[in-house]
Amino acid sequence: MFTGIIEDLGIVKDLVKKGENINITVESNITNELKIDQSVAHNGVCLTVVNIKDKEYTVTAIKETLDKSNIGALKIKDLVNLERAMKLGDRLDGHIVQGHVDQIATCINVEEHDGSWQYAFKYDASLGNITIEKGSITINGVSLTVVGSKKDTFSVAIIPYTYKHTNFNSLKIGSIVNLEFDVIGKYVSKLQEIKL
Repeated sequence: MFTGIIEDLGIVKDLVKKGENINITVESNITNELKIDQSVAHNGVCLTVVNIKDKEYTVTAIKETLDKSNIGALKIKDLVNLERAMKLGDRLDGHIVQGHVDQIATCINVEEHDGSWQYAFKYDASLGNITIEKGSITINGVSLTVVGSKKDTFSVAIIPYTYKHTNFNSLKIGSIVNLEFDVIGKYVSKLQEIKL
């Protein structure tokens, strides 16, 4: 379980394909605090640490993960948003995030305002996911509030701290991002389907 509050920006140092899987090696300031078998969210995708060496650690992404997220499109030197699993008893500063990406979206607009940025995204609404105005959404692992919601598009506003400390500063029109929709909203939506 995660909160969507990014701890560090990791740098992809190596990508090794093994069968249908990819081993991803990341350099991070939090590596010395990690241990083998620990869960770390990478752009919102929960992956398990399988190796640690000096300032770098390695995780494995399987085909299911590669098919549903932007992890398979990573390149060496790319920046990834990192968050370790939350500790029971800590403050929940973001919202409840599982680290299970629901689908991807495409950035369709970026507007710089005086001291903030607004990003718009388009996603495939036929998969049954929805956003609501002022609801929670996780984009590349970042817990955010929806400020504009339509059937297959939504917007979020980014403050300077988030812009500087996440990979939002590298997103542009056409960038592909990972989405995890609000878990409570997903259960409510599923219950509504069952009642119909």
